[in-house]
Amino acid sequence: MSGTNKQLPSIFFWACVALTGAFAVGGIALQRGESINSMWLIVAAICIYALGYRFYSAFVASKVLVLEPSRATPAERFDDGRDFMPTHKWVVFGHHFAAIAGPGPLIGPTLAAQFGYLPGTLWILIGAVLGGCVQDFVTLFFSIRRDGRSLGQMAKDELGAIGGTAAMVGVMMIMVILIAVLGLVVVNAMKHSPWATSTVAATIPIAILMGCYLHHLRPGRVLEATLIGVSLLIFAVLGGGWIDDNPTIRSWFDYDAPQLALMVILYGFAAAVLPVWLLLAPRDYLSTFMKLGTIAALAIAIVVLRPELKMPALTQFIDGTGPIFGGKLFPFVFITIACGAISGFHALISSGTTPKLLANEQDARFIGYGAMMMESFVAIMAMIAASVLEPGVYFAINSPAGIVGKEAVDAVAKISGWGFPVSVEQMQTLAKTMGESTLFARTGGAPSLAVGMASLFAQVFGEHLLAAWYHFAIMFEALFILTTLDAGTRVARFMLQDMLGNVGLAKSNSYPSILLTSGLVVGAWGYFLYMGTIDPLGGINSLWPLFGIANQMLAAIALCVGTTILVKSDKLKYVWVTALPLAWLIIVTSTAAWEKLFAADLRVGFLSHAADLSAKLANGALPAEQIKAAPHLIFNDYLNAGLTSLFMLITWLLLADTLRVIYCILAGKSYPESSESAHMPSRLVEEWVRD
Repeated sequence: MSGTNKQLPSIFFWACVALTGAFAVGGIALQRGESINSMWLIVAAICIYALGYRFYSAFVASKVLVLEPSRATPAERFDDGRDFMPTHKWVVFGHHFAAIAGPGPLIGPTLAAQFGYLPGTLWILIGAVLGGCVQDFVTLFFSIRRDGRSLGQMAKDELGAIGGTAAMVGVMMIMVILIAVLGLVVVNAMKHSPWATSTVAATIPIAILMGCYLHHLRPGRVLEATLIGVSLLIFAVLGGGWIDDNPTIRSWFDYDAPQLALMVILYGFAAAVLPVWLLLAPRDYLSTFMKLGTIAALAIAIVVLRPELKMPALTQFIDGTGPIFGGKLFPFVFITIACGAISGFHALISSGTTPKLLANEQDARFIGYGAMMMESFVAIMAMIAASVLEPGVYFAINSPAGIVGKEAVDAVAKISGWGFPVSVEQMQTLAKTMGESTLFARTGGAPSLAVGMASLFAQVFGEHLLAAWYHFAIMFEALFILTTLDAGTRVARFMLQDMLGNVGLAKSNSYPSILLTSGLVVGAWGYFLYMGTIDPLGGINSLWPLFGIANQMLAAIALCVGTTILVKSDKLKYVWVTALPLAWLIIVTSTAAWEKLFAADLRVGFLSHAADLSAKLANGALPAEQIKAAPHLIFNDYLNAGLTSLFMLITWLLLADTLRVIYCILAGKSYPESSESAHMPSRLVEEWVRD
């Protein structure tokens, strides 16, 4: 009886959390016609995350995976002071979050706001708690139990050669599409913006200076290098305003999208071949400070201001006629949100460096489930930042010129005709206050997110610095993106070297091999990036859905591996934990891929768009400025269609292989044995390592 009395306060507390969360979600879902305060979204998110972590993740940890704190981890068993090393759980959490928190949770929700704030918000909350967090947690745990092996290697061990090969090909392809899309977002944020371009460009020599300082001038003086780097970043933002005001110098940084694409491609090649201490490591270090600091400042601004959401809960574009990207609410809101709810890219981190650092298996719940939960919260804040903008302004920034017209007058007339009033004067004033010449057709999500963030920051931290806040937000997003771009290029280069090395075509330690494989990887994503910049529909219209499909496909691969291992571990009654999100991903990805291949809507279907463009080119019906680019765009459509088909083939091949292995297990037939390593008791006694 006394035990029950002790539990009553806890039961009452969690009942209050559940009721508050249900009330907040109900308020968000049912609110119509009137604007809603952003705090409803914050309260709903906090309650759902708290319940998910306290109960669902605890259930997965204790019943499904059965974590063993007394079991030695790979970090302890293979401790080499370099790759494997027992590390404090908070340090590992910070590393893991910095590695998984790319631009996806910022850009995806911003783009998905064209459907209204409601669909994206619900998917971010539900998808993360039941899907994304589970995928990250399960993948991390199974990698720990398999000596820290990668996802591709686990697929090969658990499913066999066919599934493993398909997984490795899928991982390589998603890296190419991922990097191309990220590069396009950066390019669209910087085109014809000397302030943004000069600020982002300045981060490269700053990172190199930090690398040289720590490697040669003052080895080990991390605090000194940090103060220098952060001070120079602030100076770069403020100095960009001076450059923009100088008629002579501003021309040095004023470029169109194709020119900037070539510069980003060159940067990517340099980042892949230069020593890691010179550029990659210091840029990642600076990026971590920027990520955590800016996200914290954005959260403070939202809580202090409690701004009203001006975007409707649902827009008329749920029917597929949206100007930012084509496609109906289902399945494209799920494909567009991507990383904010579930991201296959996270599986590469959860089965890469992170499992080699955990000192105690019990920490997998906090790091795997918890870090993804934090990323999902970043996505909620991005949705708020996009939704507090006037809808007319939001669509004017994000709609490509090929949809709303090249002239400002035409654009505002069309957008106002949708029921979202906006004027040329309003956009000119906004651009001037942000230190830009224009904000029309700045597709990709980054500029509109920066405008939303800057308006919030300015109201809390100083309105007279609005232009500086805008370009600070642009630099913040660019650092987010370029960190993933250069690190992703290097990871893809390692993968390609291994693949070529397996057939005797390249040696991992030879410099010619490094140059060759770096060139191939950069050339692959560079092609998609460049073609995106000359696409009259803005590039993001075709590339972001392709990225979403590829990313969700990779999540399906991770869940296929996890489902197979659960069955092998005699956990058939709990297999729904991974099988349900896997089934949902298969449905969503297959539907999206089918529509991207065969939809009659020219803005959705790759094949229909290619056929229409071919017919217009043959009949001389294209504008003069599009004739030169048309053959490239037609080829690009067919290439995108081929990639989409390949992604679907890989996904269904992995699913079929998973079902085959599960059938063999249940039927008592031969199947690949579990590759789980033998149990070894932990000898770690230092409590600081874990607690």
